[in-house]
Amino acid sequence: MTFEQFAVARLPSLLRYAVVLTGDRDLAQDVVQEVLARTQVKWKRISDADSPEAYVRRMVLNEYLSWRRSWAARHVHAAGERLVEIDDARGGVRDHADGVVEADALWNRLALLGRRQRAVLVLRYYEQLEDDAIADLLGCSPATVRSHASKALKTLRLTSERELREYAEERS
Repeated sequence: MTFEQFAVARLPSLLRYAVVLTGDRDLAQDVVQEVLARTQVKWKRISDADSPEAYVRRMVLNEYLSWRRSWAARHVHAAGERLVEIDDARGGVRDHADGVVEADALWNRLALLGRRQRAVLVLRYYEQLEDDAIADLLGCSPATVRSHASKALKTLRLTSERELREYAEERS
């Protein structure tokens, strides 16, 4: 398979993955573009790997974790409609506005997480990876992965509970 064939076939999947990691479609496109530019130069070596797609996905993850060029890269913006754009797999027919509000709330809570905590959640729940595989990708121990996940989920729960209390107070 040539680089061009790989890029055409895998670009949508890589972009969805990067959007979930970054929370911003524009930043995701920048990350993927940067990775594909480096991939093209090293394609001969990458194509010889057991799984070129897994290799490139890891490059996307590493690029996201090290991206420091702009303010937007350090602050994930609320982007409720972007989650809807990537087919968040909830299924069923629902009011679009409800989906946007829920997705926006999720993005706001995810924005509170650090890069590694967010990456752990994305790798665990979006990529469906086990802790050992996540640890290998992030260069840490499985216990550290579990710690990051636990702290991230606690932050998300606390934020959600606080938002529910505030909403209930507003309604009364």
